Amino acid sequence: MKQQKERILGPDVKIPLLGFGTYLIPDSEAASAVYAALRAGYRHIDTAEVYKNEQGVGEGLRRGLESEGLSRRDVFVTTKLFPGNAAWGQTPKTTETTIRSLEESLERLGLDYVDLYLIHAPFDREQRIAQWRGLVELREQKKTRAIGVSNFNISHIEELVAAGLPRPQANQIELHPWSQKPELVRYLDEHSIVPIAYSSLVPLSTWRTAPGQNSAKSEAMQADSQREDSLFKRLAKEYGVTEAQILLRWGVQKGYPVLPKSTNPERIRQNADLFSFSIDDADMELIAKEDRGDGVAWPSGDPTKAA
Repeated sequence: MKQQKERILGPDVKIPLLGFGTYLIPDSEAASAVYAALRAGYRHIDTAEVYKNEQGVGEGLRRGLESEGLSRRDVFVTTKLFPGNAAWGQTPKTTETTIRSLEESLERLGLDYVDLYLIHAPFDREQRIAQWRGLVELREQKKTRAIGVSNFNISHIEELVAAGLPRPQANQIELHPWSQKPELVRYLDEHSIVPIAYSSLVPLSTWRTAPGQNSAKSEAMQADSQREDSLFKRLAKEYGVTEAQILLRWGVQKGYPVLPKSTNPERIRQNADLFSFSIDDADMELIAKEDRGDGVAWPSGDPTKAA
């Protein structure tokens, strides 16, 4: 069974479909988690300025590369610009401070470059284009191999095009069976922009139930996820895998890089096992009927709460 395991972002840049997310992992635990992920076979690590764990992620990368005999080019690393939000009393980033932000992220990560740099959210209309100019410049400086956005909709992207700037190479958005965003995904596909899925496990009954990790899901969604006759529980039993694996496999089967996060080594290994099985067409059609709209992480919430 031939499995697609990566997507093309641009010339000589491919993004692995299996990624390891680090949102909500404290800096003090990030090194161990990233190290465990690399040992389990992950070759795509995702972090962000606002996660405040880039230093730990960088340490985990160094330990993992050495342990596994890997070169820097063997691992795809993403980080994100926190753009600043004037509505929260913050100063939005300019082109110059955007460039400086990645330089500071690289210093914390201990890297010369990242593979993908994203604007984390479309907060400030006046500054979005300035920030995007910064990302274009950073790509030219080879401090990032590819550039993209996160939580942007079609109009946000078209705004960049109208300014005479290149389209993003990726858009990291909430994508899972309960939030499939067909119109946005169709637009991204038509313009060769790779959709990267975060919050893939929203339909899971255990998604962000730990103290301090409020998922913001509605009571109805929470109740549905805990039903014993839920579609994902049934499919997990039929395929002999976990519910998480079903949800993640749906994503990679759609061609979306996914970013499962865990600090449990066994779960890290389990979540990596997405290419030993596939969901058949009839079941993919059933999952297609599960779409419920926009999702839970954005724009109703705060992108600092988006994985």
